[in-house]
Amino acid sequence: MIDRQTAEHYSWGGGCDGWHLVASPALSVIEERMPPGTSEVRHLHRKANQFFYVLTGMLTIEVDGKEFALSPRQGIYVTAGHPHQVRNAAEVDAEFVVVSNPPSHGDRVIVSVGLQTPSPRCTDQR
Repeated sequence: MIDRQTAEHYSWGGGCDGWHLVASPALSVIEERMPPGTSEVRHLHRKANQFFYVLTGMLTIEVDGKEFALSPRQGIYVTAGHPHQVRNAAEVDAEFVVVSNPPSHGDRVIVSVGLQTPSPRCTDQR
């Protein structure tokens, strides 16, 4: 069994947190927390497909220039090769799960042009 108390924790960017719930060669499952006003860098993955699922708060995800506002219990699937950017434009923390197949670590290509990046800016550690 694994949960936030037993998972490997890491901090990223301006106060963002991640917990590795599953870290295998074929699959990555990470629970993340982004404070209000934070954003990751717009990027794509060459191999990794990702599914983002919101637990609490609101999350804005731009995929291929189209913006999606996700509420709790909503998710979005982003296939490899599609530029995307996640941000928390709400006034409360956003907590969500990111599932990557294969794992996305080391598979990120930064892409310019995207959502206006709030400050502070988080850098993607997935």
